[in-house]
Amino acid sequence: MKIDRGDWLKIPNLLSYFRVLLIPVFSYIYLTAITIEDYMIAAGILFISGLTDALDGYIARHFDQGTQLGKLIDPVADKLTQLAVATMLFIKWPIVMYLLLLFIIKEFSIFLMSYLLFKKRKIIDGAKWFGKIGTIVFYSCMFILVIMPEMSERNIIALILLTSIFQVIAFIGYINLFFSMHKQVQ
Repeated sequence: MKIDRGDWLKIPNLLSYFRVLLIPVFSYIYLTAITIEDYMIAAGILFISGLTDALDGYIARHFDQGTQLGKLIDPVADKLTQLAVATMLFIKWPIVMYLLLLFIIKEFSIFLMSYLLFKKRKIIDGAKWFGKIGTIVFYSCMFILVIMPEMSERNIIALILLTSIFQVIAFIGYINLFFSMHKQVQ
């Protein structure tokens, strides 16, 4: 993978760096939140992170600012943000542990599958529709959990279950894609 010097400062990549920088800010504000306003600020940071994620992809595609570095840093920023949010929610609500474990298993497996394909000079080029839907559902449900700190346990479980279902669908989609691509290179 060749990374040009100018790629570091392209707008989509700067937005990805910004998202990574928001992670400790979100984590601190969420962990120290006491009032509903504090939780609203944490949710606002999460919203800004999601908005910059959508914006960096739009700018990369529509203004020819896509880079090899961006193909690496954007998903890393996404996964680190998702991991941080799920971890912070787990600290508040231990029931989130099941979603956090599912997320870790899914992402580690996808990383491993991508590495095996990379060794055979194949790559999964960008997120697929099932992965994007899983991410949208993940962020939506996590946003609701962040902004509504007094939610009932039944509703928390419902959101975790909904998110988990879409994570499993995405995981199955990537497993099928991996095996399909793996067969092509044998």
